[in-house]
Formats: sequence, C-alpha cells, structure tokens
Amino acid sequence: MRNAEFSAGAVLAVSAAIVGTVIWNTCRVYVPEGRMAIVTAKTGKPLPPGRILAEPGEKGVQRVPLAEGRHFLNPINNDWRIVPAITISAGNIGIVTSKNGKELAPGEILAAGDDSKGVWRRVLGPGTYRLNPEGYDVKEVSAINIPIGYAGVVTSLAGKPAAAGEFAGPGEKGVLEKILQPGLYYVNPRAYQVDVVEVGMNQVSIVGKSGTVVLTKAQSTSANGLADLQQNTLSAQNLRRENYMDTNSDLGILNKKEAASLSQQLSKIAGGSSLALRSRQMKKSAPDRSYAAAEAVEMEKAAVPAAVQTAAPVSDAVAFGMNQFVQFPSSDGFSIMLDMTVEFELLPESISRIYMLYGDLPAVVSKIILPQILSVSRMKGSTYKAREFIDGEGRQKFQKEMTDELVKILGEKKILVRNAIVRHVEVPSDILKPIQETSVAKEQDLTNQTQQETAKKQALLNTQLAMVDQLRKETEQETEKITATIAANMKKDVAGIAADAQLKVAEINLQAAKIQAEITKVRGEADAKAQFLVENEQAIGVKRRADVFKNPATLADLQFVESLNPELSIRVLHAGEGTLWTDLKGANLTLPAKPAKK
Repeated sequence: MRNAEFSAGAVLAVSAAIVGTVIWNTCRVYVPEGRMAIVTAKTGKPLPPGRILAEPGEKGVQRVPLAEGRHFLNPINNDWRIVPAITISAGNIGIVTSKNGKELAPGEILAAGDDSKGVWRRVLGPGTYRLNPEGYDVKEVSAINIPIGYAGVVTSLAGKPAAAGEFAGPGEKGVLEKILQPGLYYVNPRAYQVDVVEVGMNQVSIVGKSGTVVLTKAQSTSANGLADLQQNTLSAQNLRRENYMDTNSDLGILNKKEAASLSQQLSKIAGGSSLALRSRQMKKSAPDRSYAAAEAVEMEKAAVPAAVQTAAPVSDAVAFGMNQFVQFPSSDGFSIMLDMTVEFELLPESISRIYMLYGDLPAVVSKIILPQILSVSRMKGSTYKAREFIDGEGRQKFQKEMTDELVKILGEKKILVRNAIVRHVEVPSDILKPIQETSVAKEQDLTNQTQQETAKKQALLNTQLAMVDQLRKETEQETEKITATIAANMKKDVAGIAADAQLKVAEINLQAAKIQAEITKVRGEADAKAQFLVENEQAIGVKRRADVFKNPATLADLQFVESLNPELSIRVLHAGEGTLWTDLKGANLTLPAKPAKK
C-alpha cells in the first residue's frame, strides 16, 4: 500500500515538473527594459463597431501593452510581439493621434478626451510611454522655448470663435490675453499657436531709395543647454513670417538677400570713421559757434544701431526689409528724400492686444508703423522749404515735430516711439550747391564774428586776470598786517593779564597773613585762659580738702599715704609668746587704696 502511494506521488511530482517546464518554455513572455509587448487575443467577445483595440475579455489587439518584466500567456489563445516603447527626449513633446475611441463631434479638431478619436489635447512630456502603436500615432516635436527679450503670444486654434476685437476666453478660438514669459513650455501646436514677438526696443531704418529695413535686438541665447530649442522656436517663427511676406507681396517686402544688403548700407553709413571725422572737422573749424551742422552729423551717427557701431554683423539682427522710402515735395516745390531711423518699443503688457489687432512684427511694421512714418514725415515735411532741411536748426525742428506726432499717434495704439532721427537729407543737386555755399558763407561769417567776440572776451579775461592778481597781492599784504596787529595786541593782553594775576595773588597772600595772625592771637588767649581756669580750680579743690581736716597734720599724712607706691605692703613679724606681737601672728596690714583722682 505504501509503495503504491509512493509511486502515485512520484508520478504527480514528475507530471508537475513536466507541466512547469512546458509552461516556462512556451507560456513565459519576457519584456526587456525599454520595450513593451503587443498582445493579440484569439478568443473573446467581438469588438463593437468602430473599435480597433480590445479590452480584457475581448478578441483582438489588446489596447494596453505589457510592461517590462516577466509575464505568462497561453500561446494557444494569444499572440504577442515585442516592440520598442515610446520615448520622448528632453526638450521635446509627443503629439498623440488616437485611431481608437469615440468619433469627433462635427467641427472639432481635437479629441474630447483620451477615449476619443483624433489628436489629444494633452501632450506627452519627456519620458517613456507604452501606447499601442496599432491604435495611437505619436509624433515627437520640439517644445516651445522662448528666449529672453521675447514674449509668447498664444492663439487658441480650437473652439467657438471669440468676439471681434476681444480676447479668446476658455473654450474659444482666438488670441489669449495672457502671454508666455521667457522659458520652456510643453504646448500642443495643434491646440495652440505660439508666436514669439520681440519686446523692448526695435528699429525701422529707411535708407534713401533703397528701401526700409527693420532691425531687432540681437537674440539672447541661454547658457543652460537650451540654445538649440530656442533656435528651433525662433526658426519656426521666422518661417511663419516668411509665409506672411510671401502671401503679402503687394506690401513690397524685400527678400532676405535684399534686406541683408540694405543693412550693410547702414553699416557703411555708420562707419564708421567718416561721420566721426566730419563731426570733428566741423567742430574744429568753428569751435565756438552753434554747431548746427556738426550736431546734425552727430545725430546721423547716433541714429545708427548700436550693433552696427560696434562692428557687429548687422544681418544677425535684420528682421525683414521693405522697398518703401520717404520722399515728398518741399513747400517751395523741390523733391526731398530722407534717411531716417525710428526706434519703437513693444511692452509685454500690450503685446497680446497689438498681435490680436495687427498681427506679428512684420504686419505691425507694414500696416501701422511704416505707413504712419511715411504719412507724418510727408505731412510735416511739406510745410518746410528745401533750404530748411539743409540748415541744422530747420532739420532739428522738423525732426522734433515728426517725433512728437509719431509718439502721439502710435502711442494710442500701444506702440511706444522712443526716438525718430533724421540721418540724412537728399535734395536736388541744382539747389543743393547754392544752398550749401550760402550756408557755408553764413557759417563762415558766424565763425568770424565768433572769433572776434572770442578775442574781445580773451582781452577782457586777461584784464580781469591781472586785476585778480593785483587784488590777490593786496589781500596778502593786508592779511600780513592784520596778522601782526593781532599778534601784538595778543601779547599786550597776555602781559596785562599776568600782572593782574600777580597783584591778585599778593592781595590774597596779605589777607591770608592777617587771618593767620588773628588765629595765633586768639589761640594764645584761649590757651592762657584755659590754663588759668584749670589751676584755679585745682587750688580751690586743695583749699576745700584742707578745710575738711581740722588738724593740718592729718592732711599731711593723707597726702603722704596717697603718694606711696600701691605695691607697698606691711608685714608684722612674731617676736615671742604672750605678747601683742603673738596675737598679731599671721595678720597682714594692708594700706588703704589710693583714691582715684577726680
């Protein structure tokens, strides 16, 4: 019986080992790190219409893949394959398009949730994900990284259109009021379009008949390894701007090569040394005159962008160019052409409204800023004569009027104009030379008058300097005299004070001697009187003691006893029996104590 039981147990153990080996070798599914297993169930309930991925208990490709690790599946009922997991690298996002789930509502472009078909509103950030490629497409794109000096204007691409002239609210389509500050953002480009717009100072420079170039600040790239992401963001923005330029060719926007060539002209104008040399020469020739023409050259130099003055590549800051320029007739009928630069600023708090109303920077310049520059310059310039544009004072007045008008008009549109500078004025050559000769003659006359006035002032200055030197010497002598007088008076006063002090000391010493003599006299009289009183009282005391004793001999004995030594004692010696001396045997006679003196 025991052998039978043992045999049955052994069979069971062997059977279990065989079954375990079969399961381990045929049912074990091991998914390595960074991978996932796509499982297809061969049995189960059929899928509902419209579904392509199965849930547990349904037949078909299972929606949820198996993660890394060890799994056990019945190979009879299931098939599987190992595929790479979806990995989104740092600085990128994953845009998910679902092929599985509910159908999109009419007019919608984004899935209502993760259980609907279409593009998910949410994106996948950097990390590893396990989405079944049978039902989900994941496209990896760069995140939005806004550099310093820019702001991100967000436009919602889905929802009900916002009211005209209003920002889009939740669930609405349109420009959002809130902007994105510099930083990294994981934004779904299917749901939101982010336009990076330069904030701060920018320039519109007009170069004669060549056209207009828009210069923006140099791009600020971060040093934290995100420079490539920033460049990607700016490149995407530039592509949108180029598309705008291509679709608005009627605005006369220049291509990149033409804009770069125009910016090089600005660089040559700034150039460097010619303007500086002209300014120094004009100031040297007329050092004390009004400097009208020299100041005009300085203004022309100051109008050139700082990046150009420091020999930085101008093309790096070129946003775009346009073939528009400033030309108008003067009040006396001559054609005037201006080279000018307008510096404007877009504030972060206004950038979203400006974008909503006008669009990106090329649209703002082409639709608003440049038309206003052309209009205001023509309107104001047509009231001036040609010679006033050559004269420095007239050009400064025109420049101030034009700047004030641009500040007012563009300020109402939240575009701040910081400066409008006329760099160069081109007038017809047939009137330029006479005007220049007249201006030179006028300037020369002013120079001569100034030199004469300077000579007169120099002579007056020399006279004043001589008088100052004379007054200085007189002042020094008077100072020495006053110093000597003060010193003599001081010595006299010191001597008088010393003599008065000695006199006062002598008087005090005399008074002290008198007081000391009086003290000595009073003390002597007091001592004599005191001695008299003491001795008199003693005599009275002796007389009274003598009066007590009737016999003067008794008084004498008493005085004798009082004068004895207190240590003195009397001893009686025994001389024999039967005598008085025998009776006094052992007796001691003690003298009475001397009374204390009173």
